[in-house]
Amino acid sequence: MINETTHDLVVVGAGPAALSAAIYTCREDIDTLLFEKGAIGGLAAVTDWVDNYPGFENGISGLELSEQMRKQAERFGAKIELGEVQNIEDQGKLKKLATTEGDIYAKAVLIATGSEYKQIGVPGEKEYYARGVHYCATCDGAFYRDKKLVVVGGGNSAVQESIFLTKFASHIDMLVRSKLRASDVLVKELEKHKDKITVHLGVTTDEIAGDPPAGGGKVTKVVGTDTVSGKKIEFPTDGVFVFVGLLPNIKFLDGSGVELDERSFVKTDVHLMTNVPGIFCAGDVRSGATLQIASASGEGATAALMIREYLEMQERGPLPQAVVGHPQLY
Repeated sequence: MINETTHDLVVVGAGPAALSAAIYTCREDIDTLLFEKGAIGGLAAVTDWVDNYPGFENGISGLELSEQMRKQAERFGAKIELGEVQNIEDQGKLKKLATTEGDIYAKAVLIATGSEYKQIGVPGEKEYYARGVHYCATCDGAFYRDKKLVVVGGGNSAVQESIFLTKFASHIDMLVRSKLRASDVLVKELEKHKDKITVHLGVTTDEIAGDPPAGGGKVTKVVGTDTVSGKKIEFPTDGVFVFVGLLPNIKFLDGSGVELDERSFVKTDVHLMTNVPGIFCAGDVRSGATLQIASASGEGATAALMIREYLEMQERGPLPQAVVGHPQLY
């Protein structure tokens, strides 16, 4: 358990935005603590291959990229604690964070909790979770060597992960509710794998079925509907991978006063500060984020510079009335 103490900055999360921010703040001698409830690196850590992060000509595995960012942040003095932030309370100059490891206080807070996988909410999805229903190809794809799979989704992640799953699966049926929404580059890459991937456009996912889950049974088929003919279609399968988007990790913000947009992502101004002075946000959890590792890292660096300016203003004295509630730091 950590002691009740005050830090210059507490970062909630330890993904690319958080780690990038910590690299910058620690280099400025800003006492920085990162609090992470899951994996260091966030969703980037469970991404099989990152091919568009600058500086890596041949790409890099998400796990290795996350590990290098962690080591770099720690080299400059960042402290990373494993645990969950349950609540943030604005106490003026200080923010109180209730965590599973005790209460901690910060002069500034950076929300960088990223997102989690969205579920489709059909019968069988929860019942067969981890027994045939998955959300991470890197984590679970190897269990399906020479097996048949169904992938649900038609965006970038669905196409990218389907291509990755061809390393293991004998065949993949992609169920796309309307049309492919992936980038042209990925769609062209998908074409190269048509011997193993069959794309079914205009097919909904209605049910995931299998042997009785209570007895440890596993998935055996997915039931869908052809939206043109209205006919039911069954896809025999050994497993289902769902890639239909992300949900922001913001449950801990209940009662904090931090404003969210209509999709529950965190709203910020141009300085990446929320409507609560001293609470900033960067990365995939922020409203308007582009959901790319490179941009999350860039936002983390920008947030760090804004936080430094905010802390310097606090040291100089009370914030001018024009700043309170809507900071204009420059």
